[in-house]
Amino acid sequence: MKLKKVLLGAVTLFAAVSLAACGSKSSTSKDNWETYASKKSITIGFDNTFVPMGYEDDKGNNVGFDIDLANAVFKEYGIKVKWQPINWDLKETELKNGKIDLIWNGYSITKERQAKVAFTNPYMKNEQVLVTKKSSGIDSFEGMKDKVLGAQSGSSGYDAFTSKPEVLKDLVKDNDATQYETFTQALIDLKNDRIDGLLIDRVYANYYLAQEGELDQYNIIESKFDGEDFAAGVRKEDKTLVKKVNAAFKKLYETGKFQEISKKWFGEDVATDEVSK
Repeated sequence: MKLKKVLLGAVTLFAAVSLAACGSKSSTSKDNWETYASKKSITIGFDNTFVPMGYEDDKGNNVGFDIDLANAVFKEYGIKVKWQPINWDLKETELKNGKIDLIWNGYSITKERQAKVAFTNPYMKNEQVLVTKKSSGIDSFEGMKDKVLGAQSGSSGYDAFTSKPEVLKDLVKDNDATQYETFTQALIDLKNDRIDGLLIDRVYANYYLAQEGELDQYNIIESKFDGEDFAAGVRKEDKTLVKKVNAAFKKLYETGKFQEISKKWFGEDVATDEVSK
């Protein structure tokens, strides 16, 4: 009898686990717009150090261009955004596992990422730049020969670095870059001469160094990589979510809200043609 009870308990536990697993899978393998709309909540994953796109300020508030834009987008549908800080290197994994519903934080469209996620229309352009200290004498990509380069792990910059080795990878020391979890850590090491150059998003470099009052101490070297488009990334099954975000981009531009947010953070209108036309 005891053995029977043990077996029955094991079967019940297995069934419960199986149902839970099925329930979890269904939430990430279908179009979830109705769920977001009914719960009036959606979770966005972001790197909370990526100024000025999305970051945590000294008061513990999540602020930035992407924070304001995403909040405005979902306000159009009566949906509140829950902002979830994530390890940027694991962003697609977090999306696939259902921990987050969107990746939105200066997220560049690349071929590698398109294989994993569905993208909204691009809303802003960006490019990778090489940042060096003026005191180093390095003022070109060629000047990085046998020098130590830094990059953020999982970033579009590091992806470009590895996919087009002839541009920079073949030049630098050990034919690789020191990888950092955040750009802030990398810039600190650059300042303290632990690396000689940093491959980084232009928007981050300009904003961070200007805020620190150190922009005149660094070279911002034009990129030899292709320009990039920023967009939000979602699970491929969330087709309605993509359409809703794209529609909100258009409406926000028509009402002038997009331009208001853009000028607040950049002093100019940064909208792409897909948004403004």
